[in-house]
Amino acid sequence: MIQKRNSLFVFLLAFFTACSSDKLNIDTSKIKLDIDYINLDSILVQSSDSELLNYHYNLQNKIDEIYDYQIGYCLQIGEVQDSVFIRSINLFKSDSGIVQLEEDIRSKFQDLTVYKEQITSGFKHLNYYFADGKLPRNIVFMNSLFQSNALSTHNEIGVGLERYLGYTNRIVQKLPPETFYDWMKKGWEEEYLVRDVLCSWIMTHFIEEQDNSLVESMIQCGKILYLTEAALPDSDKRIILRYTAQQYEWADKNELLFWKYLVKEKILFKNSGLEKANFLNE
Repeated sequence: MIQKRNSLFVFLLAFFTACSSDKLNIDTSKIKLDIDYINLDSILVQSSDSELLNYHYNLQNKIDEIYDYQIGYCLQIGEVQDSVFIRSINLFKSDSGIVQLEEDIRSKFQDLTVYKEQITSGFKHLNYYFADGKLPRNIVFMNSLFQSNALSTHNEIGVGLERYLGYTNRIVQKLPPETFYDWMKKGWEEEYLVRDVLCSWIMTHFIEEQDNSLVESMIQCGKILYLTEAALPDSDKRIILRYTAQQYEWADKNELLFWKYLVKEKILFKNSGLEKANFLNE
């Protein structure tokens, strides 16, 4: 924890003392990273039975946490033996709804190169400021069946591609509204994918969660967003905040009024979990 705080201090010091007009515009060309990208969704859906069995053993070792999450939690297959595993995956692939969903994922994300490049660039920027900071070994693209956007474990990040198909997608529109609220679906846009990957990792490995007052939690969230912006300096601020253009414009115009409201109602130093959830959760 001390090392993490010291690294953050050095980062902030470097930011405020930089001579460049754009303090986050840095050169990362000499930084080399060893991050593997795995399209787990493609492996599960497009492999033959024999290929799938070989992948099964390899992936259990290479990306154990994300693989267990995908197989055990998302697909609800749980602990499997060889024959049961193959049968369960084949049943999954043959489901009519899954067939449509996989068609849409393949169509939307036919080429993941640009996302890989942007994610790698983001981690190079993070590594520039935190030379000893923890980096993911593997980025795993998957179909989480709408369970998660970006999930960070100890060494991996799982990216649920289906959560970036867009609000108007035919499958997204059919999801039960009592479970998947309309405001949630409106946030499932491709433009947030890279941002979510970096933010998830920063939130998990760079900023320690604490049970504090609302204002302290706001500062903690601010650090997460600021480091995300430092990792992705070319992204619009509204993307970092996960706002639409209209939401960002509204927030910009009403910022002072909102701060006055927080002060007037004496909310800033409250430690209510409900208050913090109302203000800080999505």
